Amino acid sequence: MRLHESLITLNLQSNFKNWPVRLGVRTQDFHSWNRGSIPLRATNTNKEMANHQSAMKRIRSSETKRVLNRYVHKTTRNAMKKLRLTSKKKEAEKLLIEVTSMLDKLAKRNVIHKNKAGNLVGKLTRHVNALSK
Repeated sequence: MRLHESLITLNLQSNFKNWPVRLGVRTQDFHSWNRGSIPLRATNTNKEMANHQSAMKRIRSSETKRVLNRYVHKTTRNAMKKLRLTSKKKEAEKLLIEVTSMLDKLAKRNVIHKNKAGNLVGKLTRHVNALSK
């Protein structure tokens, strides 16, 4: 790390101690040898632009829902992967019931489209039916 880069890093850390820092906005004096290039400066990613209390609450609640939906979606994908890798039919049938339920819940919450959920359930059912005992 060059000296001017470390100074910029120290300056960012002192100015934005409690903020999550996203480097994305350009400032001056990034590359001293290239006058056209300017460095990134920190911006606050959590700065709420809302002016009303209800809008601020909506931002908070939508972020909470986003994180939960992301977790459930990833968990469902992992369960589908586990089902596809299962070679025993009895285990696969038990897993199919769980995965079908998970996919239906995702479709109900509009995390995935209902047709996609139906297509995935159909493919997984065909996979389980094709397994030998």
